[in-house]
Amino acid sequence: MPKFKTALVTGGAGFIGSHVVDALIKRHIKVFVIDDLSTGKKANLNPNATFYKASILDARMPGLVAKLKPDVVFHLAAQIDVRKSVENPAGDAEVNVVGTVRLMDAAAKAGVKKFIFTSSGGAMYSDAVRPPYSEKVVADPISPYGIAKRSGEMYLAFEQSVRKMPYVVLRLANVYGPRQSLSGGYAGVISKFSQTMIMGKPCVITGTGKQTRDYVYVGDVVRAQMLAMEKSATGIFHVGTGVETSVLALFKKINKLTGAGQKESFIPAFAGEVMRSALDSSKAAKELGWKAETKLDDGLAKTVEWFKQNAARK
Repeated sequence: MPKFKTALVTGGAGFIGSHVVDALIKRHIKVFVIDDLSTGKKANLNPNATFYKASILDARMPGLVAKLKPDVVFHLAAQIDVRKSVENPAGDAEVNVVGTVRLMDAAAKAGVKKFIFTSSGGAMYSDAVRPPYSEKVVADPISPYGIAKRSGEMYLAFEQSVRKMPYVVLRLANVYGPRQSLSGGYAGVISKFSQTMIMGKPCVITGTGKQTRDYVYVGDVVRAQMLAMEKSATGIFHVGTGVETSVLALFKKINKLTGAGQKESFIPAFAGEVMRSALDSSKAAKELGWKAETKLDDGLAKTVEWFKQNAARK
């Protein structure tokens, strides 16, 4: 693979994106960040990155990509809330389909050597299939968010086939860790529980609490992003632990770590979310040399400690 000297990270002021930027800069790669700060934060920005406050929907975005001519693109900017996608499918599609396609098109025309797309493993499958899911399982998203992410994957396959732009799709499990915000459905349940308990506010559990997800630590996800860049492999890869953990179990673990002593409180479940989810990452282990290394209890301890130090962050 070519040696990458420059990288563009969309959503580079966000939770995962800012960690990706940090990892790239540690590798002495010049980094450009595009973020509209709708959910990202200036505090997350690495001072050594070149920042452009812009949306992937901005009319100037294709011209900016053409000017920068990055060697590699990490596309993390997105509307990330499943519930919002159910409430406003058109708004979700505008960002997650139209914005993504425009970025891909601009990248291909700019001669980008590799495009790494952050997709969703949790939203890609329905309850008709028993987890953990491998990439061989036919995608069957039940939410507009999942449908939009699948569309992005298909457009990337087109870009590689027709315009010869290599790509990697990373279908992530539910990522957690330092810098996570309070937005984003189950993707943010750990941050929500951590921060609200630390601040002495009541937590609520959606549905029965028996819903399971595969929780993967952000440091492990960043390693997967770097390997996706460095390895010659292309295609779709799952990034998760393969372990199901219930929302109720998370509540109990975080309750203990924070010392909050809260009692369980429940609200009705939301539409468009599956009951169970976990990812089989055997393909990533074989072709990227990646596997999750951080145990849930260890990752939760790191995350809770970060929130204790940053309790006022939103």
